[in-house]
Amino acid sequence: MFTTLFFLGLIIFFVGVRGAKVISWEFLTQIPRCSMTQGGVAPAIVGTLYITLGAILFSLPLGVACAVYLCEYSPKGFMVNIIRISINNLAGVPSVVFGLFGLAVFVKFFGFGVSILSGSLTLGILALPLIISSTQEALLAVPQSIREASLSLGATKWETIKRIVLPAALPGILTGVILSIGRVAGETAPILFTAAAFYMRGYPKSVFSEVMALPYHIYALMTEGVHPDRQMAIAYGCSFILLFLVLSISGIAIIIRQKQRIQHG
Repeated sequence: MFTTLFFLGLIIFFVGVRGAKVISWEFLTQIPRCSMTQGGVAPAIVGTLYITLGAILFSLPLGVACAVYLCEYSPKGFMVNIIRISINNLAGVPSVVFGLFGLAVFVKFFGFGVSILSGSLTLGILALPLIISSTQEALLAVPQSIREASLSLGATKWETIKRIVLPAALPGILTGVILSIGRVAGETAPILFTAAAFYMRGYPKSVFSEVMALPYHIYALMTEGVHPDRQMAIAYGCSFILLFLVLSISGIAIIIRQKQRIQHG
């Protein structure tokens, strides 16, 4: 535990010291200029929020529904075990494979093009195994006696799940959401094929628009730039903002989780 906290603190300190130097109001609110060596990264910040929010909105309801079916409705047997093993294996698939899947299915087959929608759906599928697994663990942690007591009072199975089981399991579900946000917000390979633009002068107008995103912007600055000295500083600034966004969103989810634990504790 202390080793993990040490390295986490070291990363935050390393990125913070180098990234905080370039943070300013202009950096946060302006578009990139002069071959991305001046101006700000506002379109990339907005794009990252759009894609992350879209991924969670897609994966959370689907992941919870899948976990509820597997834990509460599906008959126990060989096929259910195969499904659970497949979900666990899916969590280990490299993210670039998800990117190629999103390119083939959402960008090409469904015709969404390189867009926020394609990127959000791809990242949503990437987050699904984590949300399903954490939700299953949270549901299984709810004592069976609570379900039986609710059913004995005349509640239906769905009413028991909706009003008793899911609220009790919500802190565990939110844990999966926190981990998912941290993963999808920092992914580069999937959005490289499905959503990210190298440079944009404005903001996306719809879910079918391309978008700049902080992970890809960092990658572009470090690999494609022609002014490495100035662009490296901007890349550290983008890394600091991305880290701050992930920690802030995770912090909000943790606060909600703690309140739910208190209410149902």
